[in-house]
Amino acid sequence: MTTSATILETHPRKIAEELRTILAQCLDACLDCAQTCTQCADACLSEPTVDTLAACITSNLNCADICTATAHINARQTAFDPEFAKPLLAVCATACRVCADECERHASHHQHCKTCADECRRCEQACRDLITHLS
Repeated sequence: MTTSATILETHPRKIAEELRTILAQCLDACLDCAQTCTQCADACLSEPTVDTLAACITSNLNCADICTATAHINARQTAFDPEFAKPLLAVCATACRVCADECERHASHHQHCKTCADECRRCEQACRDLITHLS
């Protein structure tokens, strides 16, 4: 069981098990994606062709910030509001898609970009799954 799942399970505000599982998966995916995007941006900055990676670095950093905010806000279960959560999750899914698309342009030359694209796709799907469950 992940830390997110444990905290959600022990939170005084009880939520249905299915929602708790999907929410924990989304929180973990967002935090993993934020870390991966940050590391990919750092790796891009170390590449000899850094000038060709400016859009990738920007996408990485934007995605990392949005994923972090999404995880932090959705982790707050006291007075949780699905109508507030859904648009935020949609923005996160979009940021992940944009970042994954950009990283995939460089994936054949940079393994860190391939890894980042894969993580972004996983997070995008986790956000979409939670949106579906909240609807």
